[in-house]
Formats: sequence, C-alpha cells, structure tokens
Amino acid sequence: MRDFARLFPRSIRWRLTLLYSALFVVAGALLLGFVYVLAAHSATSSRTITSVGEPGVPGTGGAPAAPATVSAVAEILRRDQLHDLLVEAAVALAVMALASLALGRLMAGRVLSPLRTMTATARRISADNLHERLAVPGPEDELKAVADTFDAVLARLEGAFEAQKQFVANASHELRTPLTLQQAVVDVTLADPDASAQTLRAALQRVRAAGQEQERLIDALLTLARSQRGLERRESVDLTAIVRERLPDSGCRVLSRLEPAPVLGDPQLIERLVVNLTENAVRHNLPAGQEGWVSVWTGLDVTGRPGLRIENSGPVIPPDQAAGLFQPFRRLGPDRVAGRHGLGLGMSIVAAVAAAHGGRVLARTRPAGGLIVEVALPPAQPPAPSVPPRSPAPAAGVPE
Repeated sequence: MRDFARLFPRSIRWRLTLLYSALFVVAGALLLGFVYVLAAHSATSSRTITSVGEPGVPGTGGAPAAPATVSAVAEILRRDQLHDLLVEAAVALAVMALASLALGRLMAGRVLSPLRTMTATARRISADNLHERLAVPGPEDELKAVADTFDAVLARLEGAFEAQKQFVANASHELRTPLTLQQAVVDVTLADPDASAQTLRAALQRVRAAGQEQERLIDALLTLARSQRGLERRESVDLTAIVRERLPDSGCRVLSRLEPAPVLGDPQLIERLVVNLTENAVRHNLPAGQEGWVSVWTGLDVTGRPGLRIENSGPVIPPDQAAGLFQPFRRLGPDRVAGRHGLGLGMSIVAAVAAAHGGRVLARTRPAGGLIVEVALPPAQPPAPSVPPRSPAPAAGVPE
C-alpha cells in the first residue's frame, strides 16, 4: 500500500495539475465520443445514393451501376470518414492533453502562489515576533479568508503571550515581596547580638505573617489556574444558600434581597466567586465611621438566568478603569504599593470562574462612589415559561 502511495506526487501543485488534466481528458473524450456518435448517425440517415457512374470513355457517360454496388461503395466511404474522424480526434485529444498539463501546472502555480507566501511567512513567525501578520492582499476569496483567520489567531496568541508574560512578572513580584520582607527581618534580628526573647518572638511572628501571605497568594494562583482549566464536574448548586452563608458580617451595613437562584456548576468554585466578591465589597468600602454599606441580590435576571448582584459604597472609581479590575494583580490607587489590601487576584478569579461556567461578569462604577458587579451563571434547569423573568433590582434601602 505504501509503494502504491509513493507513485503519486506529494506536491499539491502536481496533484492539481494531474487533476485538471484528467478532468480535461475525460471531458474531451466525452465530447469527441458525442461528436462521433452524431457523425455516425448523420451518415446513416443521410440521403441514399441511387446510382454511381461506372468508368467509361472520356466524354461519354458511363452505364449506371447496380444497387448492391452503390450500397457497398457508400458503406466504404462512410467507414473511411468515421475512421479518419476518430484518428484525427484521438491525435487532437492527445495534443491538447499535453497542453493541458503545461497550462494546468502554470495555473496551479499561479493559484498556489499566495499559499506559498503564507507558508513562508508563517514559518518565520515565532514566539518572539508574533506581531507579524500574513496580510495577504487580493480579493475576498477562500485563500484570503484563511489568511485573515490565521492573522486573527496570531492576534489572540500575541495577546495571550503578553498576558502570560505580564502575569508571570506580576506573580514573581508578589512572591518576591514577602520573601524580601522575611529576609530583611531575619537579617536585622541576627545582626543584633543583644536581641531579647521578645524581639526574637516578634521577628518570628513577622516571618510567619509573611509566610501566610505567600500561602494565600499560592492558593489564589492555584484557584485561578483551576478556573481557567475548566470544570471537572457540574452539579446543581443553590447560589442563594451560598450567598446567605457568606454575607459579610463586618461593620458595613448589609442590605440583602435573596431570591431562588439554582445554578449548574462546581460548588467550590462558585463559593470562591461569592467569597471574593463579598470580601472585595467590604475591603474596598468607605472607612469605618462613614456609614459604608453593601447590597447583595440573588435571583433570575431578565434573560431567566440565575445571577448575583453586589453593590457597595466606596471611593469614586473612574469608569474607564472598571474593566481592568478583572486583570490579575490589578489594584486601584495607592493600594498597588501601599497597604497591600488583598492579593490583586480576587476579581480575576471571579472572571475566570464565570467564564469556566459559561457565564458572564460585568462591573460598573457608581457615580457616587463604589462598584456594581453583576454575575450571570447557567441555570440548573431551564426556567418555567409561565414564570416571567425578573430584572435584578437593588435591595430595599440601597442609597443612590
């Protein structure tokens, strides 16, 4: 079987050439066969010859031949004409078949020329020059559609590579900070020969706190990676029950409106989504003593999908920075370098969990300060058509 396959050329140009030529030969043979049948039928149905003059003396008329002789001569002439037609047609078909090979190879080369250019450009593109594009000019045909699709894939790969590089750089920085703090605390403590037991205990507590911060960061990174990998299991989850158990109990005033919201997904990831949103709403709120509040709503949105809506008071956030909150290690204001409130992964984990469930998450800023985050997740079962969908309304008493 392999020896038989080796007889065929591997070049697509030659294969197209042979295909063009084979189709031409078949079509030409059918056309010539049709012409031959028509010629044979026309010769058979033509007007009958009634007499043939025999050779005679020049200038004198010959005697008419017998009918049998006339039919025999006519049959011989018809066969000779059909034979000549068949031979000439075969010779013409052979000549045109050779010409079709040359023309087919030429046209196949012209058609495949953009493909060769695309292949050469694609071979030059690597992880270091993903910014290059095929940029094939010409009409909107199939080859240009393939090139444009490949360029779109390159654009997504470039974005993914850049996001990965940025994520690795940020993760390295976040992991290096507690390590640096630990090293500094240990060096300062060891440099003091008169350090008391109380000083050593305080140094150990600071080292332990830095280690716990590293542990929380690693757990958050693992949760983010697990969310981006997809779901390993799906089961019915009561989103309202999870939210009710995770309502914030801090000094903020909590306003809740919890309606049934059955969700199909991973219970642990959904719980992590709720925890991150509630903790983020409390952490980035007004300072103590300024009557901060958090509003929580669960239920069915206008499309009939179960959802979660969390709104909080807080500092004013520019509207153009709301979408960036879902990027890893993205913090607003001085929290990026001072205070270190949170790890900068909470909202990115929320976005990853929602995407893994086939849902969506949207963040909007409040003109008076604070943030509104809406999450829509897949339902555990299709909503009954008799139940009209409800729009996500804020809880009663939410300040405007």
